[in-house]
Amino acid sequence: MNVARAREHRSMRLVYIAGRGFDLRANSVLNHFVERLVASACEIESAILLRVGLSGYQLADDLREQTSENASTLAETFAHIGSTEDLEIDRSANGEDDITTTMALRQAIDRILRLVDGCTDVVLDVSSLPRIVYLTILLSLLGRLIPDADAPLSSSGITLHILVGEDPTLDSKIRSEDPGNDLVLIPGYAEALQTEALQDSPLIWLPLLGENRVAQLKKIETSIPAWAEICPVLPHPSRNPRRGDQLLMEYHEVLIETRETPLSNIIYVHEGHPFETYRQLLEAMLRYRRTMAVVGGCRLVVTPLASKLVTIGAALACFEMKLRTEPGHSSVAIPYAEPKRYTADLTSLRQSQAEISALVLTGDAYQQADI
Repeated sequence: MNVARAREHRSMRLVYIAGRGFDLRANSVLNHFVERLVASACEIESAILLRVGLSGYQLADDLREQTSENASTLAETFAHIGSTEDLEIDRSANGEDDITTTMALRQAIDRILRLVDGCTDVVLDVSSLPRIVYLTILLSLLGRLIPDADAPLSSSGITLHILVGEDPTLDSKIRSEDPGNDLVLIPGYAEALQTEALQDSPLIWLPLLGENRVAQLKKIETSIPAWAEICPVLPHPSRNPRRGDQLLMEYHEVLIETRETPLSNIIYVHEGHPFETYRQLLEAMLRYRRTMAVVGGCRLVVTPLASKLVTIGAALACFEMKLRTEPGHSSVAIPYAEPKRYTADLTSLRQSQAEISALVLTGDAYQQADI
């Protein structure tokens, strides 16, 4: 039987992961997904919607109400194909002392990885997930599905889809404020900053810049040595042709005046093409690693503050760098200063005209068809 024809009739055991947040883009993305899935007449053996939330944010009353409304809408939409479960990433452990966000993320990932065992399709919708959460989930899923650099992308038998309701203009209007003093490190992506034996190694810092994140960048900047090489990452081409220039002006004080970063160090990545971003950042990191090999290598630190598609492209580059890193050597660290408060205008949220992007990272799409 032709492989392509067999795929058309395969049954599906689905886990759909979405954010339990105030951003309405998740509703639109899920609605389109369910419509297309029902229209395809695919046989659905089981389907679970996992609504993921991160506790501890300070939100205005209208955003809290919108969060509850969005959660109900997601469950109602998904009821056409399956059931709904909730996962709250809680930084307090049953009334005990607060635990670190990194530890809370590890606990959440354990549950998600158990949930996806035995499924055929995992959909990660990042539209309404906090950046630190969707990066952790994405990189952990990739680590499970692609255990080493030689593993074929179809070897796990699980198809990993990434869905994004992309609207950089709206992202620029959602303000994250009061970043925490303690840096959050993506589980599995910490040794370049935490390993004592590497503290004197050359460090290359790649901050991916996005609007209204200067306070977060300053928190992270305190952990970056003064002698580090800094390569700011800016979006270009972009829907707004001046966006890269505006971001450079916004971060001019901390990166150009204080750190004296040469403008020639700037890396430009395509705002709307995550695989192109992945290619450009991966090439830059490999180039630095080859150059620094004569002095024993270097550390790579990536700070994700950009819009969603650029951030996903950067995550893919970091994942491959880790796969290509030999045991005993530093791979990539991804530090983040998680904000305590988000502010957004509901009118802007409701008027957003997000473009839905779909990425397939593993599974049948990468299996060679019989000829």
